[in-house]
Amino acid sequence: MIIERLQLTNYRNYESLNLEFSPKINVLIGENAQGKTNILESIYVLAMAKSHRTSNDKELIRWETDYGKIKGEIKKRHVSFPLELLITKKGKKGKVNHIEQSKLSNYIGQINVVMFAPEDLNIVKGSPQVRRRFIDMEIGQISPVYLHELLNFHKLLKQRNQLLKSYQEKQKIDEVLFDIYTEQYIQSAVQIIRKRFEFVNLLQEWAEKIHSGISQGMEKLKIKYFTTKGIDKDWSITDISTYLAEKFAQVKEKEMERGLTLIGPHRDDLQFLVNDYDVQVYGSQGQQRTTALSLKLAEIELIKQETGESPILLLDDVLSELDDFRQSHLLNTIQGEVQTFVTTTSVDGIHHETLQHAKMFHVKQGKIETE
Repeated sequence: MIIERLQLTNYRNYESLNLEFSPKINVLIGENAQGKTNILESIYVLAMAKSHRTSNDKELIRWETDYGKIKGEIKKRHVSFPLELLITKKGKKGKVNHIEQSKLSNYIGQINVVMFAPEDLNIVKGSPQVRRRFIDMEIGQISPVYLHELLNFHKLLKQRNQLLKSYQEKQKIDEVLFDIYTEQYIQSAVQIIRKRFEFVNLLQEWAEKIHSGISQGMEKLKIKYFTTKGIDKDWSITDISTYLAEKFAQVKEKEMERGLTLIGPHRDDLQFLVNDYDVQVYGSQGQQRTTALSLKLAEIELIKQETGESPILLLDDVLSELDDFRQSHLLNTIQGEVQTFVTTTSVDGIHHETLQHAKMFHVKQGKIETE
């Protein structure tokens, strides 16, 4: 899949922008704070209906305007169609082929993107919340049902927590309602846990091969998914449901004391092991970068396997973060197969034939010139 054309209206620092792209490599060159990343971000937002940089949608709307709009002409399986996202201060609305979608979860997944930015090192180095967001965003791209279930789960989690907090204030609880919430919560949690196990298993298959290639066979990458202690990846939905019900019975008093739900997918985490050592704790910066790169390249292969098409790759100022060997491995992998967008302050020092045939865009103060 590719994005043939991008139109921005009142998006970030762009009042109006209309660009046509190469189906292969597109390079946006310019100094920092000129608007390069805003273009990559807009493609990401067009696909995912949310930014990778901020959770506040108002920041996406140009200063002193009421709305922002992103429109893309998409080519997918030899068919072209428009995709449009309107961002207002009250929310977002998406259109697919001119038809407004009733839910954003129906809109997301029309195009698949893989973003790789310097902050993606936090997938390895950062908090469990960052890794949960990573896994949820990637599964959501290839499974709209998962996105719907995730929204349902967070709604049930919020309701359950509100009931637990009300107990702290009143020292009494509606037992019937609490049991209903717990049962519904378990049903939703099980769906998420099973899907995460499946996804991590697929990610492991691709990432292990890619990591071995980048490390020239010197390192072996393992990805572990940690959910509620005791749950095994081979368990059935019934097994997990029964186990969670037992665990909730055990922690009920503790939950009431603390006013919080103590078990579930909102506490899950991923662990990355290189040669059986935790990369977050013991890995060098080079090993952490190789792990992050392996995950991103594995995402490309996984999406291609699941959808039958390569996703769009967004490389935001990441080439300068990689040494020559990792740069070459990345560019060799995408060569000719994946529509790619690269932001950089300069292409000097990047000697790779892939970039010799790229379409170049020079960005300065929100103005763009094409080579």
